[in-house]
Amino acid sequence: MKRINNFLIFSILLLAFISCNNKNTEVSDLDKLRNSNNTKTYPAVQMDSAQAINVITKQKVQELLDLSTLYLTGNRNTEIDTVIYSQMQSYFHRPDSMTFKKLFRELDSLKVKSVKVNNLEVYQDFYKEDTLDFAKFNVEYFDSKNKSLGSFEKNAQYILVSTPNTKKEFKFFFLNFYSNPLLKKDSTSVGVTK
Repeated sequence: MKRINNFLIFSILLLAFISCNNKNTEVSDLDKLRNSNNTKTYPAVQMDSAQAINVITKQKVQELLDLSTLYLTGNRNTEIDTVIYSQMQSYFHRPDSMTFKKLFRELDSLKVKSVKVNNLEVYQDFYKEDTLDFAKFNVEYFDSKNKSLGSFEKNAQYILVSTPNTKKEFKFFFLNFYSNPLLKKDSTSVGVTK
């Protein structure tokens, strides 16, 4: 009987030791942000479904908003802030000085510390002979105490650019972020209507 008890105690200690040595190797959110940029490419074969485009677009929107809040919490004049800002610019096809103005103003005025993207839906709009790709989504803002500041409906226009020397891969870029979709003119001409 004593031998069985010793064996059970030894087995329990061995299992406890093994379970304590299993370390979680999940990458932290900060490391994900540090290493995120717009250099990933995605095979065109995977992009046949709208669901795949939704997933990629939601990922890019969330990453850009996370980088924006991280940038705004800094001094905006340090080396790390410069790196974060250049990462944010890499998400845009042709960034200029006005690219982030509306986004920064809104995040600053509400003192946003974190953002969660919900209910993203991509759609296409047609303007003259062009097909434009848009994403409509809800963003929920949180303050420094993780208290919700509200949920807002936003839009972004994006483009998929094929990579050079291959048509099987593309890069994702935003054209406008927090933009309003193009308003189409009413087909009714000005004048008297009955």
